[in-house]
Amino acid sequence: MSAPGTGEGAPAPRGGTVLVARMDNVGDVLLAGPAVRAAAGGADRLVLLAGPRGRAAADLLPGVDRVLQWCAPWIDPEPPALTPRSAEDLIAAVRAEDPAAALILTSFHQSPLPLAALLRLAGVGWIGAACEDYPGSLLNLRHRTDHTRPEAERMLHLAEAAGYRLPPGDDGAPRIRGPLPETAHLAGGPGYVALHAGASAPARAIPRPLAEDTVAALAAQGRRVVVTGGAPEGRDTAAVAGAAARDLGGRTGLAELAGVLAGASVLVSGNTGAAHLATAVGTPVVSLFAPVVSASSWAPRGSPVRVLGDQDAPCRGTRARTCPVPGHPCLNSVTPADVLAAVDELAGGPP
Repeated sequence: MSAPGTGEGAPAPRGGTVLVARMDNVGDVLLAGPAVRAAAGGADRLVLLAGPRGRAAADLLPGVDRVLQWCAPWIDPEPPALTPRSAEDLIAAVRAEDPAAALILTSFHQSPLPLAALLRLAGVGWIGAACEDYPGSLLNLRHRTDHTRPEAERMLHLAEAAGYRLPPGDDGAPRIRGPLPETAHLAGGPGYVALHAGASAPARAIPRPLAEDTVAALAAQGRRVVVTGGAPEGRDTAAVAGAAARDLGGRTGLAELAGVLAGASVLVSGNTGAAHLATAVGTPVVSLFAPVVSASSWAPRGSPVRVLGDQDAPCRGTRARTCPVPGHPCLNSVTPADVLAAVDELAGGPP
């Protein structure tokens, strides 16, 4: 058995088309960006395979020439059935791209082997992935990694084990391609504080009463505030914004949200894709982080970040989508005053 951070197998062939897969949410795909850029540097063409929940982020990553979308039944939280037709659709789409090599990027709790099997059936000759299970003939590179590392670093280490390197001057931070859409008509001029309501897993979102009180406190402090969120969160964003903030819930696609966040002095957010999008455009983040997953692995990186919340709460490490502890104490222990102090720190002082 090789040591953590090493790989078993041969490096990827140089040139040709390289396929990189990251099959889950927006934040996961954004964190895959450094590994994608490294692989693109060793490829003539890069194809990114993404799931429907991360597709919008895949379209924003530098280095990507084409995006394929397919929903992995072993990863999606609302999984479709795996049928001969759905498998054949993926195999045909990959075969048409004719990749010389593929990297399967996963979190530590996800297996790359089902996708590796389908890629083999599509004719992919070289496949690399981080994998604890015996891969048989499914992988050419079986990479071992330290699960406590930040997620973006884990994925980049796999790319490096495959022989791909970031170009000189690339600092390995999450990044998206520009130019960003003009969003002054939505959010006003730069300098506001953005608060993102909601998350794909309710346990990772800012509790609504805390979000409402925080927006009111920020406005009372004299700050302009905008509240962002997806279309399913429209009622929540309206309630959180109230009369004190501008409600942008459901009014932005991911590229427009990036533009709004780029104009913010600080983003206040739960553990969700918006936090990673903010750091990708260089905006500081106050991260109200529920420890159902580890902040050391999943907290946003790439710009100044302040993590709030009880990281030793009983929900720690459970990966729960809904808080398993009555009262959601890990985040409800945070007060609006705590958030304002962190905003002041990251914004360079009070308004």
